[in-house]
Amino acid sequence: MVYTADDMAKFSVGQVIHNTLLDYRGVIIDVDPLFRGTHGSSSIANPTPSRGTTSGDNGPWYHVLVDGTSDWAYVAERNLELDVEGGPIDHPDVIDYFDKITESGYSPHRNIIN
Repeated sequence: MVYTADDMAKFSVGQVIHNTLLDYRGVIIDVDPLFRGTHGSSSIANPTPSRGTTSGDNGPWYHVLVDGTSDWAYVAERNLELDVEGGPIDHPDVIDYFDKITESGYSPHRNIIN
């Protein structure tokens, strides 16, 4: 059986999250059902799956724009929770991915496919 991000992911594109491990807020811009490494380099963390787990135990993973910076991160779901602080994310790339913020998070541009 092939799993998609929608089948397994707790969070979705546009949701504002809090990283419980590194204590930052961010907004999700993409979801990988399984760990796929990084695209470029993230200045927040160098992610790797936990030792002793299988690939199915290592997902989903999320691409996140980090609040108050121009950084992005690649984060395991196990390190995320919904943000309770509220408010917009201060990141220069937010405008490239989203139209507006609502009570449930950011609304992706219609031409962006995740």
